[in-house]
Amino acid sequence: MKKVTLIKSTIGAKPAQKATAESLGLKKIGDFILHEDNATLAGKVKVISHLVKVENA
Repeated sequence: MKKVTLIKSTIGAKPAQKATAESLGLKKIGDFILHEDNATLAGKVKVISHLVKVENA
């Protein structure tokens, strides 16, 4: 399991990055999700890696 936490605002982000964050369920700073580690999650995190923190849960 991976814990993905939004640590920076999406205000200045590109529209695709905002959409990726919302597709993960991250709307406000401090929001987090627990998700199984797979290729889909890895791809989404790569797109918004500068906005999130990823930890093993």
